[in-house]
Amino acid sequence: MKRLMTLQCAALITMAVHAQTKLEITTGKTTSLIFPFPIQYVDRGTADVITQPVKDNATILLVKAAVAAFKETNLSVVTSDGTVYNFTVNYSSQPDHFVYELPVNSKANVYTYANSILDNKRSMRVMRVEKNGIVASVIGIYIKDKVIYYQLQLCNHSPIDYDIDVLRFYIRDKKQPKRTAAQENDCLPLYVAGNNKQVKAYNFTVVVVALEKFTIPDAKFLGVQLMEKNGGRHIQLKIQNNKILRAVMLPDLH
Repeated sequence: MKRLMTLQCAALITMAVHAQTKLEITTGKTTSLIFPFPIQYVDRGTADVITQPVKDNATILLVKAAVAAFKETNLSVVTSDGTVYNFTVNYSSQPDHFVYELPVNSKANVYTYANSILDNKRSMRVMRVEKNGIVASVIGIYIKDKVIYYQLQLCNHSPIDYDIDVLRFYIRDKKQPKRTAAQENDCLPLYVAGNNKQVKAYNFTVVVVALEKFTIPDAKFLGVQLMEKNGGRHIQLKIQNNKILRAVMLPDLH
């Protein structure tokens, strides 16, 4: 968990800062907004607000007033973890602050944990299924608060790229009465980290899927379904409840 522990230390600084919703800017000085994740999109309420990203650091946005005494407006910033930061922007000839550090929100926590687990070594006895040169394995199950993280390793031992059309989690009964359709309940991911689109020929990828915390009755299993796009190398993994109950607890980020 070396990578996770590194992120944990970085979060000590970020999460200690309170979120800012009111922003005062001026014409003669630049205000810096520092986000916990790279900036993906910026929307200004009016052209009275000038914004400029920092070329060598995608987490910093520079803000300045284009004119003095403009009417109140807003600024919205979307970061790579999916968080939307909204600011009410006003003009001030002498702003109180010129540097704002924005905190990680709860959804961003899931992003941080999921991406940090990608590099973790196997933490449990591997559950694996192989079909036509494609090997799917569950190599780790982790838990933090109300989220369980499933670490999957997908290996392609064939000369043909494996394009993933569906990566699906669902709960299903182990035994189905004859002449009765199988009842499946889909589990919608909170977040998916890693390359879940393609496994190159003679290569592998690791994917971490974050799901809301749950356990399942012994008569059911958690299924993981992989379906190949324009192909027939479909795979199904079964995770039993006793494996979920052995999930590794993750450390706090704060």
